[in-house]
Amino acid sequence: MLDRRSLLKSALALGLIGPGALWAADDTPTAAAESADDLPPLAGTLTVYLGRGEGGLYDDIVAAIRKRNPDLDLQIRRGPSAALANTLIAESRAGVKRADLFWSIDASSLGVVADQGKSQPIPASIQRHIKPAFRYSQWAAISGRLRTVPYNPTRIEPAQLPSRIIDFADTDLRIGWAPAYGAFQSFVTAMRVLEGEDRTRQWLQGVKRQAKSYAGELGVVMAVARGEVDVGFANHYYTLRLKKGQPDANVALALTENDAGSLVNSSGVLLLDDNPLARNFVRYLLSQEVQSFLASQAYEIPMAAGVALPDGLPGKIHPPKIDLTQLSDLQPTLELLRETRVL
Repeated sequence: MLDRRSLLKSALALGLIGPGALWAADDTPTAAAESADDLPPLAGTLTVYLGRGEGGLYDDIVAAIRKRNPDLDLQIRRGPSAALANTLIAESRAGVKRADLFWSIDASSLGVVADQGKSQPIPASIQRHIKPAFRYSQWAAISGRLRTVPYNPTRIEPAQLPSRIIDFADTDLRIGWAPAYGAFQSFVTAMRVLEGEDRTRQWLQGVKRQAKSYAGELGVVMAVARGEVDVGFANHYYTLRLKKGQPDANVALALTENDAGSLVNSSGVLLLDDNPLARNFVRYLLSQEVQSFLASQAYEIPMAAGVALPDGLPGKIHPPKIDLTQLSDLQPTLELLRETRVL
């Protein structure tokens, strides 16, 4: 499958296929998403560590699963994904086990926990429902998120935007970013992997001179729409959600090419023990109903086969060649952000 994936990514780099093909392309058979009606009922006690919930939308999923499964005692602990990953590692070292599942918004924190040997392999019965390019042995990919450059079309023309993320450090554009946000830190980790630490340091120092920081990436997109900044760095769905509520908002999406600025990251779930109830909970997250909700309401990219993509996704993408398991190397990124006083 590695050879096929390399060919797929080469085609993407040449701009030969668009996002619909990206999520479907592979000759490995993929089972269609299951209907929740066909899944076994969930009964018993299950503890999930949930890394932030995308503005409450993940809480809606949890509520729907609870309503469908009245015999399920579902305990949810919420917090930033990175903080929960550290908690899980600390609990394990102390000989304490409180969670059955870790549901995180990005691959970085999933990888940190998996690298400590704290997860169970994802069984083939679950993997077969996930798009082949996003099958990882230690976690189940649930939804995808694309790095983008939201820009204000009343302030800047698309032709003025660099096609490489590294070149934004050499512009006089006013830039919005959210350095404390997990998605941004995963993006910088990808940049370290792809460009090297020295170039990433120079990029951070260059952008910092013209950047304004925000608490989250929705704030970045809203600042772009207000004209407070010219461009920003954010996951795709923040712009799509804003445009849904405010169709006339002055914000559009641009993409860079073959670099961290067009990274496709993934939310996902780690199994922390060999518990059938935990495995069946993951099947619910990959069900037709949940995947369709994530695409239509959260504007995230479904990871199960046969589910429609969200409206407004860019027409062509050029993602970098990177294995998401490499994003677990987060600590050097945090050190670099502190060293450059971005954090």
